[in-house]
Amino acid sequence: MNDVTINQRAQQILKTLVERYIQDGCPIGSRALAEECALGLSPATIRNILADLEDNGYLTSPHTSSGRIPTPLGYRLFVNSLIKVKPLESNEVHVLQRKLDPDLEMSNLLQSASTVLSSLTKLAGVVALPRRNRIELRQVEFLALSANRVLVILVLNNREVQNRVIYTEKIYTTSELQEASNYINAHYAGKTLLSIRKALLDAMMCDREHMAAALDVGNKVFVDAEEENKDYILNYSDRTVDFERWRILLNAFTQKQEILNLLEHALEAEGVQIFIGKESGYEIFDECSIVTASYAVDDHLIGSLGVIGPVRMPYERVISAVDITAKLLSAALNQG
Repeated sequence: MNDVTINQRAQQILKTLVERYIQDGCPIGSRALAEECALGLSPATIRNILADLEDNGYLTSPHTSSGRIPTPLGYRLFVNSLIKVKPLESNEVHVLQRKLDPDLEMSNLLQSASTVLSSLTKLAGVVALPRRNRIELRQVEFLALSANRVLVILVLNNREVQNRVIYTEKIYTTSELQEASNYINAHYAGKTLLSIRKALLDAMMCDREHMAAALDVGNKVFVDAEEENKDYILNYSDRTVDFERWRILLNAFTQKQEILNLLEHALEAEGVQIFIGKESGYEIFDECSIVTASYAVDDHLIGSLGVIGPVRMPYERVISAVDITAKLLSAALNQG
């Protein structure tokens, strides 16, 4: 049964079955479909269509005498061709806009995006922090602390302020650290951290004594910067979920790197992306679906967010929630 032979009747039956299964979680029989589809078909005719759909991999029967449930292939056809995405209610959009306040610092804004995603979908909302090599430096300041410790104050993308303490090979004076700040701000402000990292490494290959402090403290800050941000923000609001769903999600979240890799992969494309079961390429997600979208600053994609849950999720609502959250997060970041 290919796209040509999946006629409108078969598509309608598959659509109804998937929607009913997502709602109830029970195998769907031909009699229930005959009553619900309103196609004027007998249960026997519907059984034949279901058998064809099962033979071609779109449905499966958990037990010999039971009804059918969709396979990942059936879900894929449903998502690609049969689904009707439901826009969020206007009051839900207003809540999103209020929660994604442009005046929030970036970390709080991303945390809010994860929280609201989880609240809207009752599933696990995840937001990958922006990759440091996609973030631009606006200003850096170095302040001497005790011994060889230096406080670094970073301003990134005009809105995020980070403080960190680094340990240098030697003790620098206040004037040396000020010169280092001035040099880096003059040469690298407005550049991405990845390009700064490369420039500093290149400069370290040269003998430039007057740049010693700038290279030393800059190396401590920027060369390791991208390694410090391999993290994500997670929220999960549905506390009434069944044990099996908890098991799936807890297993997934023990594999943090797989989540990050998947979100990083999602960052390479615009729009909403959906991974159903094995499509993710990671075994830990074989029983999950992931719906993702990227968020942007100045038209540059810098991070991804999404929802992770069982394959039996309400896609028409989840897709809409992920899409609008990514767009409103991008708008908030660009207003900051």
